[in-house]
Amino acid sequence: MHNKNGDNMKKEIIDLLDVILRCLVSLVTLFFVTKMIGKKQVSQFSLFDYVIGISIGNFAAEMAINLDSSYLHGTIAVIVFGVVAYLVSVITMKSLKIRKFIIGDPNILIKDGKILYNSLRKSKFDINDLLEEARINGYFDISEIDYALMEANGKISFLAKPNYQKPTNKDLKLKANKKGLCVNLIIDGQIIEGALKDVHKDEKWLIQKLKVKEIKLKDVILATLDLENNFKVYGKNVNDDSYDVLN
Repeated sequence: MHNKNGDNMKKEIIDLLDVILRCLVSLVTLFFVTKMIGKKQVSQFSLFDYVIGISIGNFAAEMAINLDSSYLHGTIAVIVFGVVAYLVSVITMKSLKIRKFIIGDPNILIKDGKILYNSLRKSKFDINDLLEEARINGYFDISEIDYALMEANGKISFLAKPNYQKPTNKDLKLKANKKGLCVNLIIDGQIIEGALKDVHKDEKWLIQKLKVKEIKLKDVILATLDLENNFKVYGKNVNDDSYDVLN
């Protein structure tokens, strides 16, 4: 009986040490996989990132506490999902179409102060959700909002009407000018043809604008045009890998 109790205690200690070792292996694997994927807060996760994150977490947890599972199988599963996430991030940086399919696009929920009901339904968002997000962002009166966009990660971005922007033009007794949204004409060196059509411009006009600023299309990270026809280019600085704004 004494030997049996001793054997049980010995087995429990061995199992405990095994769990500790598995946890350390899981933690180290997750650390290197996360370093490979890149730094991103949970609030910035797209749907794809969320699925990958949950899957990797499940694999790591299974490897840590399931003593019947294989170290190798769990580690390989985490690494495979991490590699897939990394490859997808690289591909989506190079292809706007694939990025749009996997990550998604921002969806306008409020435009010119008007709630777009069809956009709400498309985003699986109801009016109560929208009002809650507005309150969280400091807008207890939805009539103060000019634009609201649901980003690809599910967060809502708000643009107040001119009279309610902080500090408010109304308080400062300044003339309120409608700000509106900037149109993205170039993203990662690729011309957005639909955006050009929306602002009634063509590719020839855009290329000429770039020539004036002495920057090549492939060196443009972002180019925008606002309602007042202010054209801005965010170009990559080859010398220090930072980005310069060229007004």
